[in-house]
Amino acid sequence: MSNADAPRQLGQLLTGTEAKGIADRLADGDTLTAALKVVAVGQRAEVRRLLDAVAGGAGAAVQRILVLRAIEGARALPTTLSPLWTMPGHLAQSGPLTTSVPRLVDSARHAITCSTFNFQRSSALWTSLREAAQRGEVVVRIYMDSRAADGRGQQWSPSTAEVAAHLAPAEVWRTKEFDGSYVRNHAKFLAIDHRLLLVTSANFSWSAENNNVEFGVLIDNPNLTEAVERELREAEGNLYERAG
Repeated sequence: MSNADAPRQLGQLLTGTEAKGIADRLADGDTLTAALKVVAVGQRAEVRRLLDAVAGGAGAAVQRILVLRAIEGARALPTTLSPLWTMPGHLAQSGPLTTSVPRLVDSARHAITCSTFNFQRSSALWTSLREAAQRGEVVVRIYMDSRAADGRGQQWSPSTAEVAAHLAPAEVWRTKEFDGSYVRNHAKFLAIDHRLLLVTSANFSWSAENNNVEFGVLIDNPNLTEAVERELREAEGNLYERAG
């Protein structure tokens, strides 16, 4: 790879949030090692290699910041919306929601955030999320409803502890009691690489993915996706606890 290829490679590797975080830290005078803490551990060596290829020696920090700011700006793309449907008998005429979910998970390079009411082992997501979680470079984060998974009479669904074991080393967060009553997690979405956001009516089960009429919207907007992920992360500790 030539030095001229490094900015393009960085643009493919970093999200807008990651590029902004590194640039902000470098602008504040942090070392490159400290600045790279905003990037997933498995990606840091490659990002460092590419940043070293972008610039070195005197003025390197300024040149790196300029490239990172360009990536940040390029990631701020206009919103693209795609409707997705599931219908029995493959009758849906627009995008297929059923096949989109595992395909999106399989395409992830850096991060997956999944919020669901519960899981069923029959769901295609059950397998694809496990495969993604076991790829060291992909950080997987799950939010689910504790009573839906751990309550009485729910033997057909894996418990939150079983989900955590199945998806290890992913972080699995379950709802807990807040202000005297248990919180219900009914938000259903997938966030891929801090950019793509799939919001869906479907539970992650075989019946929802094959027999029901379900509707979803795939949104390509880094700012919205990152804001949704941040909202749940900030609720951790108050509304959620770690499972496993």
